[in-house]
Amino acid sequence: MHRFRSSRSSAIAAALLAPAALLALAGCTTPPADDGRISIVASTDTYGSIATAIGGDLVAVTSIIDSENQDPHEFEATARTQLALSRADIVIRNGGGYDDFVGSLLSSANNSDAILMDVAAISGYDQAPASGEFNEHLWYDLPTVQKLADQLAEELATLDPADEAAYRANADEFATTVAALEARESAMATSFAGIGAAITEPVPLYMLDAIGLINRTPDEFSEAVEEDTDVPPATLDETLDLFSTHQVSVLVYNEQTTGAATDEVLDAAEAAGIPAVAVRETLPTGKSYLEWMSADLDALAAALA
Repeated sequence: MHRFRSSRSSAIAAALLAPAALLALAGCTTPPADDGRISIVASTDTYGSIATAIGGDLVAVTSIIDSENQDPHEFEATARTQLALSRADIVIRNGGGYDDFVGSLLSSANNSDAILMDVAAISGYDQAPASGEFNEHLWYDLPTVQKLADQLAEELATLDPADEAAYRANADEFATTVAALEARESAMATSFAGIGAAITEPVPLYMLDAIGLINRTPDEFSEAVEEDTDVPPATLDETLDLFSTHQVSVLVYNEQTTGAATDEVLDAAEAAGIPAVAVRETLPTGKSYLEWMSADLDALAAALA
């Protein structure tokens, strides 16, 4: 599974220190005092963007991973993160083994009152399927994102009944855009269903499935890239053959975790004249979650046209 993970054991140890000790070690300043708004902490800015869309100005959102240049797999806790979690009313994590650090940090923050929203649980998917592995990259699954938005609106309305109408209006507006994106996926499926696609990691598979694309990548290849292990030579050859024999019409790759194997398939796609579409795990600069998903659908449509 693809998980946020720290490359330094000292980072995890620091994360579990008391907030005051963390401040001293990190040299950080104390976050602004509580301004009366509902406090939401999200594991990534992807979920932070969704929370902002539903809560608007009535909520204060903190995203633990909040930069497109920040490697999610080299996560290091800070004093600000710990303090934000200690004050959170709602915490949103992806779940499914993706961001387990949230549970550890929340526990050490001594905030048992926070509402923990686990997107993998909200999705309703079997997280231990009999065949294959659970795909935890749920931000590319629009039905799950809509479930999250609806449940978040319910939680906010419960915490702040006076502003229930605002939360529900925001959720309705969000749902309208999600429905339009789902309609685009369905329309693309009428044109592109059955076409072969290659991936570097399972990140985009929910979206590719919705469009009807067939992932022809050997599981051993995407698993090795995802786990940052060596790709077996025979598996790499099998993957490269997808391009030279034109078994696929598009390569969809995670631009945030490149490496030797990813570079080889990108070169193979370019040599074969097969377009490559980048996907990612955190919010692109200057885009909301919904704008990001729309842009990815645009890129896929252009690549497949």
